[in-house]
Parts: sequence; structure tokens; C-alpha cells
Amino acid sequence: MQKEIKEPIKKKWIWIGFVLILLAIVPWYFPRGGEVAIILGFPYWALTSLFFSIVLCAYLSWLSVSQWNIVEDEEEQKRMTKEG
Repeated sequence: MQKEIKEPIKKKWIWIGFVLILLAIVPWYFPRGGEVAIILGFPYWALTSLFFSIVLCAYLSWLSVSQWNIVEDEEEQKRMTKEG
């Protein structure tokens, strides 16, 4: 059974998700000036940025596991069977 080789770089939804998460990481959407809400000793914007950074890590990890099926694994296996 041969695995299907995927080209995730051509999928638009991957890039749209990536850009949306990157836009959410930068706290540009919070109001300027005024009092900053503090939660557990951290500004609210810092916790929001941390949360979306973790979301980005999870998104990229999920993409790496589920969407990428690279040819290099198959080429390495063929090379190993030729040598061994």
C-alpha cells in the first residue's frame, strides 16, 4: 500500500489559519492607553499573546503530523533496502 504524497503548501486553508493565528498573537487589537488589566501579575495582553502562541505551536504540530507526507521517508527506505 503506497502512501499518498501530499503538498500542504498548496492548501489555502493552511495559510489562512496561519495568518489568522499570527494576527491574534500580536496584541494590536487592544485599546491604547488607560489602565491595563492585570491577571495573576501579568497584563491581559501578555496572557492573550501567550495563549495564541501555544495555539500556533499546536496548529503547526498538528499540521506536521497530519498534513505532511514527505517523499524523503520513502526515498530513505528505498536507499536502506538497496544498501542492506
